[in-house]
Amino acid sequence: MLDILKYPFMVNALIVGVLIAVCCALLGVVLVLKRYSMIGDGLSHVGFGALSVAAVLNLSTPIYLSLPVVTISAFFLLRITENSKVNADAAIAVISSSALAIGVFIASINGTNINLQQYMFGSILSVGKSDIVISIILAVFVIAMYFLFYNKIFAITFDENFSSATGIRTGFYNTIISLLTAITIVVGMRMLGTLLISAMIIFPALTSMRLCKRFATVIITSVIISVFCVLSGLFTSFTFKDVPVGATIVIFNLVVFLIFLLISLFYKKFSKKTKD
Repeated sequence: MLDILKYPFMVNALIVGVLIAVCCALLGVVLVLKRYSMIGDGLSHVGFGALSVAAVLNLSTPIYLSLPVVTISAFFLLRITENSKVNADAAIAVISSSALAIGVFIASINGTNINLQQYMFGSILSVGKSDIVISIILAVFVIAMYFLFYNKIFAITFDENFSSATGIRTGFYNTIISLLTAITIVVGMRMLGTLLISAMIIFPALTSMRLCKRFATVIITSVIISVFCVLSGLFTSFTFKDVPVGATIVIFNLVVFLIFLLISLFYKKFSKKTKD
């Protein structure tokens, strides 16, 4: 632990990793329950395309280009999901695959293939001071949103039509959630990569739902799981130098999910025998 703190890039990764883990867990619960989880995957691919363009333009801070592009895409995808005439899954698949193809094409024709692996799978070394600042601001907004609008978020998560009928501005809260999700993905994919950041949104929520039934309990458990997996992945990647941090974090999420799944199956089987 003390050895890790000697390296500035690891300190940056720890700070950003924990903050992004908290944001992914909080936003992921809502997105998974609302069946919007694939939006994260679509936005991450859009982010890859934006990062490729930023690399071609030789921008010193690519996040300043990818952030507005992914944010605009989040609003666009939100409008698609709200339009019953358009299949949301198909639209997200088209946008994500197109953005990924554009990113690979632009990077390839300009001889910047060396950056593709870093963008796709992430890199601890890519996390800088600007990511820390944005992560802190983002975490403050996400946590504040839950504290200030917990009841409204709970309502629109489980019954959006009823919430709208009772006067809750569902469109406004959905927009805020999409905006925060877009920022979380842009910052997080610098460390985990475009192909793995969506797992950080989906896994903690799905894992906690195996055992937890109350909304508040699911949220708290998701945060704990998310932070644990990020820290475990960072420590493992630091200890074994050739292990990619993004893949390691996702593997830890997978292992925890399987453990929770087995416990839930055992608990259900035990409860059934007890009742019999």
